[in-house]
Amino acid sequence: MRVPPFERYTKGLQAAGLLLLGIVIGAALFSAVYHSQFNALVEMKSDLEQKLDQYEEDIRYLNLFKNQHTVIKSVLPRLEEEVLEKDEQAMDEMTKGKLKSRIKEDLGVLIGKSIYEIDSNAHIARRLLSRKVYNVNGKEFTVEIKTVLVVDNVLQVWFKADVYDRPPA
Repeated sequence: MRVPPFERYTKGLQAAGLLLLGIVIGAALFSAVYHSQFNALVEMKSDLEQKLDQYEEDIRYLNLFKNQHTVIKSVLPRLEEEVLEKDEQAMDEMTKGKLKSRIKEDLGVLIGKSIYEIDSNAHIARRLLSRKVYNVNGKEFTVEIKTVLVVDNVLQVWFKADVYDRPPA
């Protein structure tokens, strides 16, 4: 049995290899674009769900306290972001949203309290969240309140979140 000479097929094999390489590169590029668009969509969905929950809760509390003009009607946590070092990674939007919702849930005890007693309420909030550890998406974060401010019956709380480093045992 004779082996056919492959010298006759070199041009055809090169063309087939080039076509296969183009298909693989095209599929990789399509996959990269698809995943980046999907990731942007997921982040936007998470952000919109967080805003919807915030608005629904605000409407509920505004209806509850609509005749009381000197009480805290909602809580708005704000994350202070610092410039990160090279080895640290920035928090993604889903993590930020979950962290804000958990802090808002903890500070929900202040809703309905008088705004004229904010000094004692701020002390309660600081005690409540003093270096508290939150587990979000498998990572642990410590929260430290920086500023508490009441504007238009909205308690605004600025906080800083750091990745929790366990103390050595």
